[in-house]
Amino acid sequence: MYRVGILGGGFGVRGHLPAFAAHAEFEVVAIASPHSAKKVAQERNIPNAFESCEAMLRGCDLDVVSVAGPPFTHHPDVLASIAAGKHVICEKPFALSVQQAQEMLAAAQKAKTATAVMHEFRWVPQRFALKELIANGHVAPLREIEITHLARMLRLENKRPNTWWFDRSKGGGIAGALLSHIIDSANWMAARAPVRSTGYLRTANPQREGPEGPFTISVDDGAFGLIDYGGGLIARVSVDGTTAVDSLTVAAHGENRSAVASGSGLHAMRLFSVDEEETSELECKPSPNARFGAVDQHVPPIMDLLDEFVKEIETGESIVPTFAEAVQTQNVLASIGFGS
Repeated sequence: MYRVGILGGGFGVRGHLPAFAAHAEFEVVAIASPHSAKKVAQERNIPNAFESCEAMLRGCDLDVVSVAGPPFTHHPDVLASIAAGKHVICEKPFALSVQQAQEMLAAAQKAKTATAVMHEFRWVPQRFALKELIANGHVAPLREIEITHLARMLRLENKRPNTWWFDRSKGGGIAGALLSHIIDSANWMAARAPVRSTGYLRTANPQREGPEGPFTISVDDGAFGLIDYGGGLIARVSVDGTTAVDSLTVAAHGENRSAVASGSGLHAMRLFSVDEEETSELECKPSPNARFGAVDQHVPPIMDLLDEFVKEIETGESIVPTFAEAVQTQNVLASIGFGS
């Protein structure tokens, strides 16, 4: 059983912690957060609590570090964890810049520890099935990948606290939070690196109202990109947090048919095959960890990713989202204005 330390008191507690705790191959032995570690450790029966990554690495025996703090902490915490000889899973956005991403990749390659990026949405059953349709030649030749995520979370009427999430210098904004996932999915479906990309960030509501009063944001609430993979394949990717509905479309368009996964959000999707003659709904095999969705809807796909991470640790052969793929995603993000 691999001993895990989790960095971060937000999604690290809501998503990473229950997934690691439910998985048979992992034991959560430490949590680190500058504000909430002691409280979380007491509530979740975690034996060790620390204020920082450095303190956690010094203070207990770990095999795996799950880096789930804010984006501006990823670079130093990943490098410190790798230098300490730990296996590392890092949340998205991977880094604040291409240079940081490249440095993290280089450190992992030199250390030869197991690493992965938490792009768990690859394992949503409809997305995984769509990827298999492409890989097996059922959508061919593949010409266009389309991923559009509409959400209500950043409409002006929604009051949100003024945290790092609204600070561009700290990696806040919807491009890092959600477009990073979408770019990763497009690259994964294309099965090759982008040749070039372009796009832009948009801030529709620069003035916001929070529980403590009005404030000005420096981040995007919409992000839009166009990716060229060469060989006649492009991707259109977008996320908009200011719409009236919650909707997600993930589609692969070929010359023979389209495969379209759609629904109200990241986990509520249905998959269809569409050609000249008919539209058919395809049944998708559920996650083997589906029962853990009662804890949180993010937990089953994270556990599916962790299944592969165990293989990566033990054999070096897996289908985890890699640091090298994260650099490709970071390049696309930089091309539309996120980081540099």
